[in-house]
Amino acid sequence: MNTPVPDPRARSHAPASDAPGAHGARAPEHPAPSTARAPAAGAGPGAAEAERLLVLSASMGAGHDTVAAELARRARAAGGQAHVVDVLRLLPWGLGSGLRGFYQGAVRHCPWVYAGIYDFFLRPGPSPRPSGTPLARLAAGPLMELVRRTRADVVVSVFHLAAQLTGHLRERGVLRVPGAVVIVDFAVHRQWLHPGNDLHLCLTEETARRVARDLGRPAEATGPVVAPEFFTEGPTTPEWRRRLEQAAPGRPAVLVSAGAWGAGERLPRTARLLAAHGYAPVVLCGRNERLRRALSGVPGVLTPGWVTDMPGLLHACAALVDNAAGQTAVQALAAGLPVVAHRPLPGHGAEGVRRMAALGVSEFAADEAALLDALDRLTRPGPERERRIAAGRALFRADALARLVRAEAVPRT
Repeated sequence: MNTPVPDPRARSHAPASDAPGAHGARAPEHPAPSTARAPAAGAGPGAAEAERLLVLSASMGAGHDTVAAELARRARAAGGQAHVVDVLRLLPWGLGSGLRGFYQGAVRHCPWVYAGIYDFFLRPGPSPRPSGTPLARLAAGPLMELVRRTRADVVVSVFHLAAQLTGHLRERGVLRVPGAVVIVDFAVHRQWLHPGNDLHLCLTEETARRVARDLGRPAEATGPVVAPEFFTEGPTTPEWRRRLEQAAPGRPAVLVSAGAWGAGERLPRTARLLAAHGYAPVVLCGRNERLRRALSGVPGVLTPGWVTDMPGLLHACAALVDNAAGQTAVQALAAGLPVVAHRPLPGHGAEGVRRMAALGVSEFAADEAALLDALDRLTRPGPERERRIAAGRALFRADALARLVRAEAVPRT
């Protein structure tokens, strides 16, 4: 008999598998409710009231869309207007859906293909690489029509192909309003960068300095864009805790993220490993129903299905095992959850998790022994856990919207 562990705010999700008894397990150690605050919204009295933002996202997983939606929410809450557009839908001849399908298939089934593409097109370095501008410029006509229709004051890109498009149009003088880029990756690859854009907002100071040096354009560190609900424990967290404890009594819940597409290397093996060592692995399979079904029969592994209440679930867990250094990772940092990277996705995933570890905001576990050691240290209350949590929260420096609404066109030389 399976023990259901549904999302308390979305009770239609599939049940999780049975959890065995707590033989050899430690008692669950949940952090105290977070008192961290989100960066203050707004840019001063009236700063956002007259601004009309056009935000260019991409349905490549859910991370870019999540950032775009949060920027739009902040803009509207401040009295402005915001329109969010999927740049892939602006490409002609079905190219956008083709790109999305190819990328999804590559990261799920043949990650070595994506690794090769990343090395050839995206990896930073001095040698020349093909540019994304020729593909991006195919969306120029539809984008300019949207700019005219929305009367946008600033065009904000949260996906690298969109950044190539706005940079190209700004450089040619076609786009007359500022083009700003919100870089959501810790490891910034070359397709994020185009000298035509007027402003880049980055996750860290080091990245901002490098971008400003390489492009000769303003770049600032505002930190990740995360909804305010992640920073403090909400009303659904006790219900999550009750359900997780009911499903796996006496075991610390460890969230294992596979992203919106449920992509990852040897996820069932990782889940079994954690269950065998006294944890309750809660595997986020995204929309990969095949993966969820495969894991739902594994003793001790919890598979809640598509989760709409990520703030509540994160605050109910003791740690996150991550493979992409993406939006789930920074949401965990906001929630005060230690992040351990293990078996990262190729390309920007592998480079991102190593960059996070180098910054001291997460830990990279190169093998299974290192993963168990990291979780043993970081799920226990104590100075090491608190230092890691504080380092993660320090990334959240400022409200990105406050800078975007003040973006100015950089004179062309």
